[in-house]
Parts: sequence; structure tokens; C-alpha cells
Amino acid sequence: MNPEMFREYDIRGIAGKDMTENDVMLIGKGVGTFLRNNGRSKLTVGRDCRLTSDIYSEKVIEGLRSTGCDVLDIGVCPTPVFYFSIQHFDREGGVMVTASHNPGEYNGFKLCMDLDSIHGEDIQKIFGIINDKSFVQGKGSLSTTDVVTPYKEFLINNITLAGPIKVGVDAGNGTAGVVAVPILKNLNCQVYDIYCDMNGTFPNHEADPTVEKNMQDLIAMVKEKGLDVGIGYDGDGDRIGVVDEKGNLVFGDQLMIIFAREILSRKPGATFISEVKCSKTMYDDIEKHGGRAIMWKTGHSLIKKKMKQEKAELAGEMSGHMFFADRYFGFDDATYASCRLLEILTKTGKKISELLSDVPKTFSTPEIRVECPDDKKFAVVKKATEFFRTRYNIIDIDGVRVLFDDGWGLVRASNTQPALVLRFEATSEDRLSEIRNLIESVLADIQKA
Repeated sequence: MNPEMFREYDIRGIAGKDMTENDVMLIGKGVGTFLRNNGRSKLTVGRDCRLTSDIYSEKVIEGLRSTGCDVLDIGVCPTPVFYFSIQHFDREGGVMVTASHNPGEYNGFKLCMDLDSIHGEDIQKIFGIINDKSFVQGKGSLSTTDVVTPYKEFLINNITLAGPIKVGVDAGNGTAGVVAVPILKNLNCQVYDIYCDMNGTFPNHEADPTVEKNMQDLIAMVKEKGLDVGIGYDGDGDRIGVVDEKGNLVFGDQLMIIFAREILSRKPGATFISEVKCSKTMYDDIEKHGGRAIMWKTGHSLIKKKMKQEKAELAGEMSGHMFFADRYFGFDDATYASCRLLEILTKTGKKISELLSDVPKTFSTPEIRVECPDDKKFAVVKKATEFFRTRYNIIDIDGVRVLFDDGWGLVRASNTQPALVLRFEATSEDRLSEIRNLIESVLADIQKA
């Protein structure tokens, strides 16, 4: 199997090419051995709706059980429902078969020990176990259960909307729509849904709600029907994309401002975690409202770990991962995040654009992905960091964020794709272009060399 599948946050590759069905069973054996070695054996396994997920789920369960792990098969569900199952059924970890927002030919595995995501060195340890074939032996049990019903009940019982609201939903034919839409209807939302049936070929658009072209149909529907808000979910339902009442995309850092203000109204001095791609206005706003804002590395596994260390009430990423410890369990859940947003909208009686109207205006790019091979991307970022360190103030906790008096620019290596991730922000459009041109020209020189 392709060793490059074993990434920072998960195991992911092209089904049938990077991994065969037999490889998937070996991954199950490797994960099972790792968990058994850490004293865990009561697991749940869930899966998304990709065409290969049924058979991959069977094979990974076969591998897990061969190491003596007892498996609770929770079937097709969003990734947050898988996390919920670990909490709800008092399990010790598990495997979610998913490739998140990647195109249909991909598949992969998100791994948990207890509620913590297995990542980084531990994923490499699992790869080592597979390579060495140092599997523990056993005979684990298999049972099935419904977790979607208790999940729906939990959200409905813990969310209170102050009045009616018109909501558009686009689940990108992933797993979130069939779970989220009934919850929203039960909360008395007027729901207009598109692409909420599950289809593992993702026929309408890629299930990534942070990419503007994927949100065009939702934007059109919000405008045409005069909706209060549009909500997009990614393929496995752990990331949210939002469209305001005017049809503008609302990015993760703007959502963080809305959520953080509400939490700080109840919990003065609360701590919030976000990442290097987020706007300076977000960090400033949290501090201005009496909160503690911490900039950290991108990645759901890394963010969750930092949240625990800092006892943060909320964390969020540009990519739409929203992690609520306030009133929730601390994992990223797009359906829950959308419910919290609807609570704020109905209780304040304000539109999203009104809630954000006092945030200073800046000019920024969305995430820009520049193709760069997996075996070169980290070296390119290292050279860029060395170049900018000698000339500017930088933050280098994750790639390099180059700081200017009137803006910033970021270069980091994607942990999920063969790409560099860039983002820029400035106080004017002209300055935004200048900062972007400066950093992109340095990168071009490094890549040519």
C-alpha cells in the first residue's frame, strides 16, 4: 500500500489504487493492535456513503476483530455521529471509514483512541505495525446499533430556537443531509434542501462547502427564496459552510466571531483556539470582548488536543471545523454548529451581516491551493520560512505567517493534499495584491531552484 496515505490527521488515498481490500484489512489489524497495546478494545466503526465504504468497513472490522477488539458497527453516518457514538455508548475509540471532502474515488480512515483523534507519530506507529506484521491475535465480537436516533434526540433536546427561521441546506450528497434536515425541521425551521440525498459519486459538486463554486446553487437558492441563511456540509458532516442572507460566503473565522461573542456574554474571559489561516480581526475581536484568543496549528486532531490543554470553550478553523466544548463534547460537528448559529440568529433577531457589521473591513483571499508534490511541499515551506525570517516578523507555528503593519500572508503545507496553502489579508485591495505578489514571487523562485 502507498505509505503516503498515512498522513498527519488520518489515513487517506485513492481506493483500489493506493489501497486494496486486503490492505484495508491490514489497516484494521494495525489500528486494532495499536489500540490493544494502549489498553483499548471496545470500539465503534462508522462509514460514509462512498461506493467503496461498505466493503472497506467490512474489511476494517474483520482486521479489528482479528486483534481481539469488540466492534459496534453503527453503519452509515456523519463523522460527528461516529464521535458521538464513542461518548454515548462509552466506547474506547474506533474507526470512521471516510475520505471527508475528497472526490468520490478516494477513501480513508479517521481514527480515535477514546474521543481523541489519533494523529501524527501515532499514525506512523500504526504504519510500522502493519509493515512489521506485528499484530496481536484475538477474536473480537461484532454487534450493530442505531446511533442516529439518540444523536438527533440529543441535539433537539439541547437546542432552543426563539422563533421561526428560513434555512437552505446543501449537503453535497454526503452523509450530513439525511441527519441534519430532520433535526432542523424538528426545531421548527423552514428548510429548503438540495443535494441532501446520499450519493457516493457526488454528482452535483464536490462536497467541500469552503470552495465558492460548490456553493453556487445554495447561494442562488438563498437569494431566490429570500432565506435567512444557507448551510453547506462537507462529505462526512464535520465541516460547515455558511451563506448569509445576501448570498455572501461566511468563512470560519467570521463564524468564530459570532460564536465567541455569544459564549463570552455568558462566560467572561473564556479561551478560544483558532489557526494560522484566520483573520487578524477575529483574534482582535475575541480579545476586545474579554476573551483569550490562541493561534494554533491547522488540523482537527491538533486543534482538539490544544483545546483540552487550554480548557478552551470553542475552537474553529477557516475550513469550517467548529469544535464546541461549551454545552457540547469538544469535537467538530457541522450539524451542531449550524444549530448553534440558528439559536443566535433567532435569539438576537439579527441577520448574519448585521451581527458582523461592526467588524473592521479587511480584504482577504480565500484559501489558495498551489500544487506541490507531497515529497517537496515541506521543504519548500522550510525555505520560505528561512527567507522571510531574516526580513520580516513571522509566526512559524505552522508554516510561515509573514506579518506587516497593514496585513499578513501565509504559506503552509497542506496535510491532506499535495499542495501549498496560501492566504492573504490586508487593509486595502492594493496592499493585498502587493503582499500576495511579494510572497508568491518568493515561492516561485524557491520552486524553480
